[in-house]
Amino acid sequence: MTPNEFLQRTALQQADLLIKDATLLTPAGEQQADVAVIAGRIAALGAANWQADKVLDAKGLHLLPGVIDTQVHFREPGLTHKEDIAHGSKGAVLGGVTGFFEMPNTNPLTLSASCLQEKLTIAAKHSYCHYAFYIGGSAANLGQLATLEQLPGCAGIKVFMGSSFGDLLAEQDELLLKILQDGRRRVAIHAEDEARLRQRKTLTGGDVANHPLWRDAKSALLATRRIIALAEQTDRPLHILHVSTAEEMAYLAAFKHRVTVETTPHHLTLVAPDCYQRLGSLAQMNPPVRDALHQQGLWQGIADGTVDILGSDHAPHTLAEKNQAYPDSPSGMTGVQTLLPVMLNHVAKGRLSLQRLVDLTSSSPARIFGLTGKGRLAVGYDADFTLVDLKAQRQIDNSWIASKAGWTPYHGEQVTGWPIATVIGGQVAMQHDEILTGPIGKPFLFADGLVNT
Repeated sequence: MTPNEFLQRTALQQADLLIKDATLLTPAGEQQADVAVIAGRIAALGAANWQADKVLDAKGLHLLPGVIDTQVHFREPGLTHKEDIAHGSKGAVLGGVTGFFEMPNTNPLTLSASCLQEKLTIAAKHSYCHYAFYIGGSAANLGQLATLEQLPGCAGIKVFMGSSFGDLLAEQDELLLKILQDGRRRVAIHAEDEARLRQRKTLTGGDVANHPLWRDAKSALLATRRIIALAEQTDRPLHILHVSTAEEMAYLAAFKHRVTVETTPHHLTLVAPDCYQRLGSLAQMNPPVRDALHQQGLWQGIADGTVDILGSDHAPHTLAEKNQAYPDSPSGMTGVQTLLPVMLNHVAKGRLSLQRLVDLTSSSPARIFGLTGKGRLAVGYDADFTLVDLKAQRQIDNSWIASKAGWTPYHGEQVTGWPIATVIGGQVAMQHDEILTGPIGKPFLFADGLVNT
């Protein structure tokens, strides 16, 4: 549809979709209004007297700009026995998530333009929501990163300082410095000190409860300090993923001119040692779920604004894989589908406001990564919405999980707050736990030449 056609239909007040009587979470705060959608874009807020082909009754519900999960592992290609883009994106939509950024540790590793294109081709056929893919920063593609990061559909560069292998592991300062010098966009960092992890692996003792002893808080803080020092030399912006320690959070607060910060629902919700006693290796993640003092530090980062983004770090493994004896059991859990229910439950308990949750899951991802048309309820923006019932009381259950892995660490948990509908590009993709469309996702668009500061 051309701009003139859009304006003509707006003047006629004829919409494709009309969302009635919703409480909107706008940049100006909450407001009660109807929302009119034309050709996948917001045509009007406060759309009284509009007509529409489809009307969605949202009375008593809150309409959020579409939730974006900026850290998932959908395992395709190469590891599709435990997840793929179709199942992962279905889970996203069922959980109220309208788009994802996927990580490069697939098989083959996403280190080249051809590997990125393979993922984009798969997603174009099979993704139920919007998508982008990270390219790994590595010795194998050094010198090409400045070009690779600008490819359509590329979310940016991901660096594993620890917890990886082969060409995807970048642990030496000399290599890290070269990676940071090769390009302009914000670099996403898995910050664990690989040398310290190797030294401490003997401390596991075959008990998963020792996971946070092996991968201790110092290993995370050491890596975070190292990468920030290198970024200061190169004037490169960073995005530190899945921050898990109180010490890191306090340290990062002094570097907000350089660094954006992610934490995860599982680090904010599960707590050691209880989670390991209850769940065993199902609670095993890298970096680990830690004790209550660290969790308090993360919540302080939410409260004082140090944290910018919530990502799920959805990283599924089969139950057979997770049931291997520790430490042979792999780290990772499902999370994209439960991100919003778990965090809405925290809203219900007063730990953060709904507006702050919107900031962490919609507004900041769009702002930090330069997503075109996303992250706001405003005229002209894309019609990607998450409709939630703040009062709904539900039980999270393995049977609800769309992931090929088929399980969640929150199985049996009662929550208050639930996604009622997911709207993607103006189409109602999910309503009342039912997928209503086929794969309709499109690649995220990033602002040309953007330095994400």
